[in-house]
Amino acid sequence: MARVSPEHLAARRQQILDGAARCFARDGFHGTSMQDVLRETGLSAGAVYRYFPSKDAIIGALAANVLATVGRSFQQAVESGHPPPPDELLTHGLRKVADQLGFPPSMVIQVWAETLRNPELHAVFQDGFAHLLALWTRIVVTYQREGRMRADIEPESVARALAASVQGFLLQRGLFGAVDTSVFTEGMRGLLSFDDGAGERPG
Repeated sequence: MARVSPEHLAARRQQILDGAARCFARDGFHGTSMQDVLRETGLSAGAVYRYFPSKDAIIGALAANVLATVGRSFQQAVESGHPPPPDELLTHGLRKVADQLGFPPSMVIQVWAETLRNPELHAVFQDGFAHLLALWTRIVVTYQREGRMRADIEPESVARALAASVQGFLLQRGLFGAVDTSVFTEGMRGLLSFDDGAGERPG
């Protein structure tokens, strides 16, 4: 029997995830069956179940892919020793996700909602977010050490605020349609430029 290469296995797994994502985007998680996934991918039941024993397992894998993609982006910033400013850092992460994950923004909302029902998916997100929060906290510590950010604020508090800004932008895109990432960049730059003592006060 011919031996299947790791590259072939990875490509087949991604084929299933891509097909399932199209189904979920079109019909929602609960409106999609495993039979729908089989038809979308053109694969046999045995081929699909070899990788994913259930629809929930596919949803969990999609969520893990998103978190891993974002995590790799920020890991590079941590390892650089001199991360870019927050507006550039977060924008890069958003673009990385958009480039590498080919499903519509509304899928983000579906996945978040599903975590309230699915304990296993909730655990995936909890672990993934904890990893991202640790990375962002390390980045904030670097900002503070370099004198680029106030040092009298708890780093994790700043990291959580950065995470919330990204989550809020993704939520807007999912609810109201595609918004260019440049809008987020400009908005972050505006917030970062705030100086309570700058300029003349009216009146």
